[in-house]
Amino acid sequence: MDVVIDANILFAALIKKNDTSRLMFSDKLKLHAPEFIFDEFTKYKDVLLEKTHRLEDEFFHLVSIFKQRIHVVSKNEYQEYLEKGREIAPDPKDDAYFALALKLNVPIWTHDKKSKEKQAIIEIITTKDLLLMNL
Repeated sequence: MDVVIDANILFAALIKKNDTSRLMFSDKLKLHAPEFIFDEFTKYKDVLLEKTHRLEDEFFHLVSIFKQRIHVVSKNEYQEYLEKGREIAPDPKDDAYFALALKLNVPIWTHDKKSKEKQAIIEIITTKDLLLMNL
């Protein structure tokens, strides 16, 4: 199953070994993300290091593993969908995720409840949803 993965899923997988982190490595999932997603890790590195109690080297090793697992898509590839993404994304910071989901015609994997409650165009799936699908 192809999905666009939101940064909050990556944060959850990094912070704690759980169902989210296990699903990140499921062969049944093909993960896609806008190219800026790893900028979020750098931006919040100190907060994440504090929450995870990991050493910086370990943190960057996990990020490199995530980079191998996720198909990163350049903005040029979903540019034509950005306007529609802006229209439907409940949070302006999420317009690229919605644009990419529109381009690929796939759901977004996120823990953001607003994304599911405040729009009905893009399918939003949670970790719980994926577990129920036996992925």
